Amino acid sequence: MKRAILVKRNDPRSEDYKNELQMAELEELAGSAGYTVIAELTQTRSPDRKYQIGRGKVEELAQLVQDVKADKIIFHNQLSTMQVYNLSEVCRCEVIDKFQLILEIFATRATTHRSKLQVELARLEYELPKARAIVSILKKEERPGFMGLGGYEDSYAQDVKNRIARIKDELKDMERDRDSLRSFRHSKGFSLVALAGYTNAGKSTLFNSLVDESTTVKNMLFTTLVPTTRSLNVDGRDVLLTDTVGFIEDLPHWMVDAFRSTLNEIFFADVVLLVVDCAEPLETIRRKLLVCHETMWEQLQEVSIITVFNKSDLLAEEELEERMLSLGYLAANPVAVSAKKSFGLDALKQEIRRHLPKWDRIQISLPMSEEGMSMLSWLFKESVIHNVGYSESIDVDLEARDSIINKVRSFAGKK
Repeated sequence: MKRAILVKRNDPRSEDYKNELQMAELEELAGSAGYTVIAELTQTRSPDRKYQIGRGKVEELAQLVQDVKADKIIFHNQLSTMQVYNLSEVCRCEVIDKFQLILEIFATRATTHRSKLQVELARLEYELPKARAIVSILKKEERPGFMGLGGYEDSYAQDVKNRIARIKDELKDMERDRDSLRSFRHSKGFSLVALAGYTNAGKSTLFNSLVDESTTVKNMLFTTLVPTTRSLNVDGRDVLLTDTVGFIEDLPHWMVDAFRSTLNEIFFADVVLLVVDCAEPLETIRRKLLVCHETMWEQLQEVSIITVFNKSDLLAEEELEERMLSLGYLAANPVAVSAKKSFGLDALKQEIRRHLPKWDRIQISLPMSEEGMSMLSWLFKESVIHNVGYSESIDVDLEARDSIINKVRSFAGKK
């Protein structure tokens, strides 16, 4: 495995617990990308324009690279192109920041054409503002004179812009196809339920428990990059459940925009299951819930959210209740489950059923004939049948969407 040193500059006004959480998350990200963390370095100060950290700390970092034979330096702080170049020159080691690390993880997880396009788009969006500086550094030895790089820089930046435009067009075409599929699913009576939450909260484990499948589950960040959708029956109602990419703190707008079509699986859902790891420290849960709400808020104001407190088996009942109460303002419609032990899933399904778009309930009489029995058989597939009585007619108490009710009323009226 590649050997990495983690570096973080702490803001003088920041809180210690938050700095520790952020460093722990960077360590998790590095592990997910296949790095072995062999050292960590922090400094509390305002940012240095040339290096992000102070010059003295940079020299300490350079010595550390030699001592531990590091392959890469990973910064938590976002670095400018010039900072990356300056740090690399002093430390004689490859330097990246947290967002480049996330892109590395996404690149290894991307398995479909769409997800590969999304990763490339995110990389190009990240690179575009730095394009002129990148070329300036790469061509440093080739300058024929002062500012002689104008042609190179403009050409490279324009190439990046053109590629971004082409990818966005292709993703828009794909999204139109997915919109048509969503509309088709809705027309067939399927309600859409999406799993959302901070990365590594247990969404994929919960997905597997609910639909009795085996999608990839690993104890690392961003194992789900390509959304997976399966059918789930909830008290007689068929829904489509989708597992989605996890959120993370400080995701820049260019990364959110690049994965917009994936996030739309959440934004277009009828119900969102917001999964949290309730066994984590209370402040960690609160911070992660805030990140999730900030990411989804503008798009989800009309959608029902069920907060799923996962891993509840790891807490005493009293402590779990205290946490759910303490987080009440961030945790709408809370349900405690253990996805790993399949505990609380029935209660979760009942809560999902309660928040699904309402169907009308009617009582109707069908003729006691071959056609009537055929209609009843179809209704068992397309609606929720509460009761059937057989006499001179077939008396049905059913619940269904408008199109089904209109069709059965039309049939009964003709007969």
